[in-house]
Amino acid sequence: MQILETLTLIVHVAAAISIIGLVLIQQGRGAEMGAGFGAGSSGTVFGSGGAGNFMTRLTTAIAIVFFVTSFGLAFFAKEKSVSAKTVGIPDVVQQQPAEETGGGQTGTNQSPIPTVQPSDSEIPEVNEETPAAGAGQDDTQSASDESK
Repeated sequence: MQILETLTLIVHVAAAISIIGLVLIQQGRGAEMGAGFGAGSSGTVFGSGGAGNFMTRLTTAIAIVFFVTSFGLAFFAKEKSVSAKTVGIPDVVQQQPAEETGGGQTGTNQSPIPTVQPSDSEIPEVNEETPAAGAGQDDTQSASDESK
């Protein structure tokens, strides 16, 4: 299978280089010097509508080969991705959640995160009876300040 893939890749690159070369060699239709001044061939925008010459047909054939090899390389890439999906990738093991026991904190907590009691905290408790700064101001005083 590796030999067939390598051969397909070589044909693909050769077709790509050939298409580039053939397109650069060909002269565009209506590319004569007088085409812009009304001396174009047979009065059409892109020249005569006759059958393509040898270079045009060769370019078409190589373009078809290029597309076929593109599909072939896509097939080989898909086959490699499917086989690589199962090789060398470890399975993810999910841990079961710790079961909580019925009442309160017991010494059997299996969690790696330590539990902190509210009394162990360094954050001071908020006294709800004391209003926060600016929360208890009288609105009438601020209204009288605005009228001045």
